[in-house]
Amino acid sequence: MSRVLGMLTAVLCYFAFFAAFAYFVGFLAGIPELPTNIDKGLVAPAPVAAVIDVALIAFFGIQHSVMARSGFKAAWTRIVPVQLERSVYCLGAAVALAILFAFWHPIDRMVWNVTSPAGQIVLWALFLGGIGVVFISTWLINHFELFGLAQAWSHVRNAPMPDPRFVTPLFYRAVRHPIYTGFFIALWATPHMTAGHVLFAAGMTVYLLIGIRYEERDLVKRFGSTYVEYRASVGMIIPGVGRRTP
Repeated sequence: MSRVLGMLTAVLCYFAFFAAFAYFVGFLAGIPELPTNIDKGLVAPAPVAAVIDVALIAFFGIQHSVMARSGFKAAWTRIVPVQLERSVYCLGAAVALAILFAFWHPIDRMVWNVTSPAGQIVLWALFLGGIGVVFISTWLINHFELFGLAQAWSHVRNAPMPDPRFVTPLFYRAVRHPIYTGFFIALWATPHMTAGHVLFAAGMTVYLLIGIRYEERDLVKRFGSTYVEYRASVGMIIPGVGRRTP
């Protein structure tokens, strides 16, 4: 694969993932104009819908976790060029999300419904704040490396990727995983919580908590005692909560 074609592939994967993320925000917010959202989709009896939805969440979780593990990467890069490994991972996540959106089965039983205008404003502000924390956090570390563009660009320039540096800017001084913190807030902050939304939020919460454990193993391997000490002094997703003593 030529370097220019590789860069173009990385850019297309980046925008595919970003489109999926944008749809995810609208899906979770329940925007009625979308073809599907958390409360709009295929119809089935509640027990059947729950089984299908759990399977969709598990499918996304497996894709997102397995493809991120070092063992899978070592095998996968025998097929996919190393510089495109992260880009293909992001494309896989976009496809998994698209499948989830397309086959989601809402369960419309209301769990809570905040009708107070002030309450709605607060909850929507929290939702948008959570999404904002996710987006900002990607830029605090290395947005373009996280989504595969930096690797492809380094290949175009025939330059090696710089060694990873351990930094703790802004949110990372308070929690180890602010991206997950933002997702947790966005998943649960809604004035109109249906049973299907609870199922989605709970399933994603479980997946994210499992994902953190695997991610931290990789971070300890990469940064050694530096990350171990950081993990002992900073909360996991809530400031001061979840510190792990060596």
